[in-house]
Amino acid sequence: MTEQHARPFERGTDGPKVIVVGVDGSDSSLRAAAYAGGLARRQRALLAVVYVQPVLAAGAAMGAPVAGTTEEIAEDLVRQIREATERVRGIFEVRWEFHTVRGDPYSGLVEAADDLRADAVVVGASEQAGHRFVGSVAVRLVKAGRWPVTVVP
Repeated sequence: MTEQHARPFERGTDGPKVIVVGVDGSDSSLRAAAYAGGLARRQRALLAVVYVQPVLAAGAAMGAPVAGTTEEIAEDLVRQIREATERVRGIFEVRWEFHTVRGDPYSGLVEAADDLRADAVVVGASEQAGHRFVGSVAVRLVKAGRWPVTVVP
């Protein structure tokens, strides 16, 4: 094993190599994706767009089909990202990939960021009023203290 491969992984030593952005279709998450895309372009980093597919939503408890709905959301997000990428092709080049994980938003983003060895995580500000009391995904990610976290309003 060469010395290069023997060293432990270090985050952000030469600038970010992987930027994870959480998207869920909300306006704030799409703004976060645009912001993260700009960061990735300037840093020549990989933009990993992550959609966390809910395991069980309130509608599922009442018998509503959730899996199909969340698959449609993921497909729509990929379509939107591809369209945005095509609009700026030749002007801005951004390497990106789309990932879908299952779980709650916090755990899903943590899993994705760990698996992808993220150097930074970008999320949109929560648009739900109750998060002022319980804590948003962004606040929980910051408290985890594992990556720099940018919250986009």
